[in-house]
This record gives sequence, C-alpha cells and structure tokens, in this order.
Amino acid sequence: MPATQHRGMKNRQAIILAVDIGGSHIKLKRSNADEELRKVSGADFNPISLIKMIKRLTEGKPFHKVSIGYPGPVVHNKILAEPHNLGTGWVKFNFEKALGKPVKIVNDALMQAVGSYSGGRMLFLGLGTGLGAAMIVENVTQPMELAHLLYKKNKTFEDYAGKRGLQKLGIRKWRKNIFEIVDYLTAALEPDSIVIGGGNVTKLDHMPPKCRVGSNANAFTGGFAIWENKDLII
Repeated sequence: MPATQHRGMKNRQAIILAVDIGGSHIKLKRSNADEELRKVSGADFNPISLIKMIKRLTEGKPFHKVSIGYPGPVVHNKILAEPHNLGTGWVKFNFEKALGKPVKIVNDALMQAVGSYSGGRMLFLGLGTGLGAAMIVENVTQPMELAHLLYKKNKTFEDYAGKRGLQKLGIRKWRKNIFEIVDYLTAALEPDSIVIGGGNVTKLDHMPPKCRVGSNANAFTGGFAIWENKDLII
C-alpha cells in the first residue's frame, strides 16, 4: 500500500458505535450519524441476543470501535456480575471476538454521566428500570453500585427509586423518596452538581436542589467520549 494512502487511512476519523443496554430497551448510535437505533430487551435478553441485534441493525452501516454501557458493575473493561433485569451469560462473554472490533465496556450510568459532565464534582443518578449511579470528580470517573445497598426498612435504594418502587408506592410517594435519596447522597458525597437522568426522570414534577435534568442522548455522547476524550480517567 502506498505510504500516502496508509497515512490517509490512519488520519480518517474512526466511527464509534455506542450501545446503551437497558432493562427494557437497547439503544445504539454511530458517531457519524444522527439516527438512533432502538429495540426492546427484557428478562431473557443475553449477550448473544445483543450481538445478533447489533449486526442486524448496523448492516451496511460501518463502525470501527464500540462503547458498551452495561447495567451492572464493570472494572477495567471487565463485567463483574450478571445484570438484575436481563438474561445471563454476560460476565465471561468476549465482545471483541464476537464483533471483531475494539470494545470498551463501562457501567451504563457512568457512560451517561460522562456525556453529562461539565466539570467539578458531579453526581449522576439514573431513574429507570433500576437506579444507576456514578460520580465524576475533576475528570476522574467512578461508577457506583448504590442500587442494591440497603436504604431503609430493610429495602434497597432501587426498591424505592426504581421501576418497582414507582409501581408499588405510586408516583407521589416515589417522588418523595427520590428527594430523600438525593438529600441523603448529597450529604454523603458532597457533589457540586447532580444530574438526574434515565427514562423516569420525566415523572418528577420538579427537580431537587442542585439538580438538573439529564438527557438519555448523553449516553451516546459519553460512549463517544470514552474513546475520544483523553482527559478522562476511566
């Protein structure tokens, strides 16, 4: 291959595919396109299902690198535990081999937090099927597995703030508990700002102090940034 052609290929910007895995939906977006691809997940959805979905939805739509936001603990690009709201088989699955592309995996709340970050000490909370949490302090990222810690009455944070809590408690008590959880975490973590995202953030009639609404689209922004932003420490 001529040297000039090789240099041209090296300088061409890589297309990143960001994959946001949720308990009810999987969302995909490429860094060079406006189109968001979306499909239902569910309790039986497993990594083989994900790979088949990615290949089907991206047929004829090239990409070079992949970011995956996973709903569970991830350390150094390794999934540590099976998800609570999906099927099994995630922990030892080789995504790079299955996709034939470089892959970075982070906690899904962290991916959306990265896309929401504007400096300082920021806490992110994701109100969805469960409760996602992450913190970023001066570009140092820290996923946080708060959802399944005991909160009160021998129940977890997720029991009060997740989808099951909303259905069991009703919207008024659910909102009250969100405000109480924000107060609790603000006192413990002392963030400069708090971003509340996830699909159920729209069910809050107003925001707690120091909080702003996050957009689910920020998960894609974060997915691209974990490859492109060299200031981030993941």
